[in-house]
Parts: sequence; C-alpha cells; structure tokens
Amino acid sequence: MKLYDGGRAPNPRRIRIFLAEKGIEVPLVPIDMTAMEHKTPEFTALNPFQRLPALELDDGTVISESVAISRYFEELYPDPPLFGTGAVGKAQVEMWNRRADLHLLIVVMSAFRHTHPAMVEWEVPQIPAWGEANRPKAVATMKIMDDQLAANEFLAGDDFSIADITLLVSIDFLKLARIQMPEELGNLRRWHDAVSSRPSAKA
Repeated sequence: MKLYDGGRAPNPRRIRIFLAEKGIEVPLVPIDMTAMEHKTPEFTALNPFQRLPALELDDGTVISESVAISRYFEELYPDPPLFGTGAVGKAQVEMWNRRADLHLLIVVMSAFRHTHPAMVEWEVPQIPAWGEANRPKAVATMKIMDDQLAANEFLAGDDFSIADITLLVSIDFLKLARIQMPEELGNLRRWHDAVSSRPSAKA
C-alpha cells in the first residue's frame, strides 16, 4: 500500500499523526500541492475530489478522507484504541472529533482559504467576507473546547484519541489563518502544550 501525502496541510498531517500513535509505517508518495499536483489527471483518477491524503491498497482500492483512512487502520491495528472503547467511549470520541472537525478545523480552513492571497487559485470563488465571518466562529469553538478540557485531560476524556489529533491540527493551523487563540483559554493552552510534546506531533 502507499499513502499519497500533502505535507503540512492539516488533513495529511492528521493521518500521519494517527499512524505515528499506532506505530504504523506506510510508504509515502509526496504530492506537491503548491505545484497543483493534486489537480493532475493522474491524481484525480485516484480521488475525483482532488483532496489529500489518499490511501491506495495493494489491490488498487483507494480510500480517501483522513478519518476514513484512520478507521481502516484502527480496524487492522486496534491497539492503542484511538476511536474510544465501549459504547459510550466510542460515542464520546465520535462526538468530540466531529465537533473539532466541523466547528473548528473546517472553520479555520475556510478563514484561510477565503482570505489568504495565495489561495486565490485554489478557492474559486474566493469570498473574503465568508473567510472573515469564520474567525469569530473559531474563537467561540475554542472557548467550548476550553470548557471541556477543564475537567478532562484529553478532549474526549481520560485517553488520547483521534479527537485530540483533529483539535491539534486545527489549533496549529490558526497561525496561517491569522486567528489568535484567546489568552484566557488556559485549559486549551495546557492541553496544547501537552499534546504538542508527544512524539507523534512531529509526524
């Protein structure tokens, strides 16, 4: 198998962190998104949505979307569990991962893609007003995450999970999107310092 990788973009990084936490090594095929290699006919044949990452199995099956790829590897290598354990635990991880994904990562990426000059050719049409409208949404979500982390070591409870990976790549992408984490969010800052120190964060 091989993993088509997009470098430091949030979603490719999300699966690399997941694999590092599992101790899984998969051959990477670097795709230079700045050179629009994800728009080529060859890559479009693998993923018609022209998004990274994409996992190609030995039989030619292609799995795209970082969470779908993560679930594939979770089934093959269940330890350590990164999608939770037990009915309630798995539901909590799913809930917080979707919250981090839908209410922060996508919001931050929208702010970046619709306001950054380098994204004019990527986001067509680029709507700066929509990008600006997403900035306060990101701040509001970070406050909710801070409240959740007041009583929990990790986002979905006592154990590190894919929800933490999604939140980590979201927070790390704030700088490019020119969004500031409010100073008063001490729980989120404590969590971010701890999670950023994990070896997988460097993947």
